[in-house]
Amino acid sequence: MGVWDAWIGREDVRTDRIDSGLAARWLATLDRDASSDGNVPQGLHWCLCVPDAATAQLGPDGHPARDDSQASFLPPVPLPRRMWASSKVDFLAPLRVGEEVTRTSRIQSITEKSGGSGQLVFVDVAHETFGEAGIAVREVQSIVYREAAAPDAPFSPPKAGLGSVDLEGWSSHRMLLPSEPLLFRFSALTFNSHRIHYDLPYAQNEERYRGLVVHGPLTATLLLDLARREFGDNALAQFTYRGLSPAICGEALHLVMRSSGNEIEMAAFAADGRQVTAATAQRK
Repeated sequence: MGVWDAWIGREDVRTDRIDSGLAARWLATLDRDASSDGNVPQGLHWCLCVPDAATAQLGPDGHPARDDSQASFLPPVPLPRRMWASSKVDFLAPLRVGEEVTRTSRIQSITEKSGGSGQLVFVDVAHETFGEAGIAVREVQSIVYREAAAPDAPFSPPKAGLGSVDLEGWSSHRMLLPSEPLLFRFSALTFNSHRIHYDLPYAQNEERYRGLVVHGPLTATLLLDLARREFGDNALAQFTYRGLSPAICGEALHLVMRSSGNEIEMAAFAADGRQVTAATAQRK
């Protein structure tokens, strides 16, 4: 038996409502207008049914503290650094402004690995989000816990090199500079108080990032918006993304996409060509 077997199958059920204010703030964050059919954009489910631990119950990194009690949904893995490594999302039906939603989350697997960066623990969480007409979004999210960074560890990612993004073969391209207000707004929308996204001394001195880190799901949201610009609202049936390297606030982020039939490939690159995110999608 594994150390964390008692957490396999543990469930958490939360309810929420998609009010017009939340939808308006999401759209304002992405600099876009609302759709005319009352449906909300794909990706907004990441703002729903979020953990609402009291401030006094947050750990040193800003995430809810974990322990070995029945009240702790996530296991108390003794590795301090947490990242949202990847997600596989099935969009089954659009969510609508005004409807009540329920999300059931279940710990699907916990896997320990050793890599070049030290000990790793992956926690896969299966989420099912239901609207009033039935299930709307199914997702498997992979969270990775890592060892603490040494005080003298080099910053991650390394200082930007002299390379460039190769745009050949990509049919769509958008470049933007993720700003502090954009990171703040996304943290507020998702009720995410992880300090790597807003506390520069913590990000640099404790976790040894070169700057404030752009949220993985924010980059994923921007890729979903790139697809929306090309194919229209709620056009995707499936979306899978994997974080490869941190994107840093204030540094150019290149979003690219190409498609063949209903199959779509997307990616995000730093200005020197370092790949930040890999993603694939399928159109409906």
